[in-house]
Amino acid sequence: MLTYKAIYRFNDGGVHGEVLDFPGTITCAADLAEARRLLASALVDMAETSLALGEPLPRPDPSASDSSADIEEPIHLLLTAASHVVTIAQPA
Repeated sequence: MLTYKAIYRFNDGGVHGEVLDFPGTITCAADLAEARRLLASALVDMAETSLALGEPLPRPDPSASDSSADIEEPIHLLLTAASHVVTIAQPA
């Protein structure tokens, strides 16, 4: 499990969420609960895309902070590994 830093800013249109130490992981939502859910999903999507492209995941930075954030909190990334085996019949 990797623990990153999530931040949330409240604005007129809702809530902006961002993972500070995982660039590109952002979302907007109508309320905080939805922003948290969408940001968690975005973090998984970004991690899966990075790994599929053979790129390393950013290292979490516990000191990451944003003074303009209304809320800062940890967000956890839990990845699982699996293998997929396909058996192809050989012609007789």
